[in-house]
Amino acid sequence: MVRSDSQAARTVARRGETAAARALTYAIEGDIIARHGAPLCGVDEAGRGPWAGPVVAAAVVLDPERVPTGITDSKALRAASRDHLFAELNATASIGIGIADVARIDRDNILQATLWAMQQAVAALAVPPRIALVDGDRAPKLPCPALTMVKGDALCLSIAAASIIAKVTRDRLMEALAQRYPHHGFERHKGYGTAQHSAALDAHGVTEAHRRSFRPVQLKLHMAGLAQPALVADDPAVESQPSDLPSRQPSGAKSRKRRAPA
Repeated sequence: MVRSDSQAARTVARRGETAAARALTYAIEGDIIARHGAPLCGVDEAGRGPWAGPVVAAAVVLDPERVPTGITDSKALRAASRDHLFAELNATASIGIGIADVARIDRDNILQATLWAMQQAVAALAVPPRIALVDGDRAPKLPCPALTMVKGDALCLSIAAASIIAKVTRDRLMEALAQRYPHHGFERHKGYGTAQHSAALDAHGVTEAHRRSFRPVQLKLHMAGLAQPALVADDPAVESQPSDLPSRQPSGAKSRKRRAPA
């Protein structure tokens, strides 16, 4: 970690910041590149909170001369806008993607699986970055310095771009899973802990796509007489609240864990 630069990045992010929505610029990246050089990548993930499906991370190196218009936190965008920007970014930016499947999540825990996926995303970039800006307060071990930025997907253009790539990639994976498990509604709730998802688990059971290390899924298995419940989650994202949907609380906000409806 480069703590002094993390502080500098937050300072740049606050310059001229108004309330909820402000146009993202390349100012943060420009400041960090002046210190460390280019290329710089933004890193973000999608899917830490759901009961099912993989967690997906993306690393994006923007071309400052060809930045698509409208990039912001993926949660603030409609699906059609995300899809459009996904295509634009694939045409103009360097992109790496890492996917941690359910087996890895259950084996290593969601936090470690997320950090691993971030490592894979950065490693998949065509050119190794000189520095990475990572959303949140924890960064994976990388070959380059990594700066963390809480709410980075709403403040930093490169992290916002990574959030779009990760979100659209994961949504499409969940839509594909819906073809395999047509009764669970993955195409609608994307694996998050909604009432609809809970009802589908009651009616149709737990699938291979579900995270058995997550307590709501364990409780469903226990009620079906298939397993004993155990609390193994050690990451704040392991909760029934759909943390990556547009209704999510702001990053860093504390939320109460809720049991899934019986």
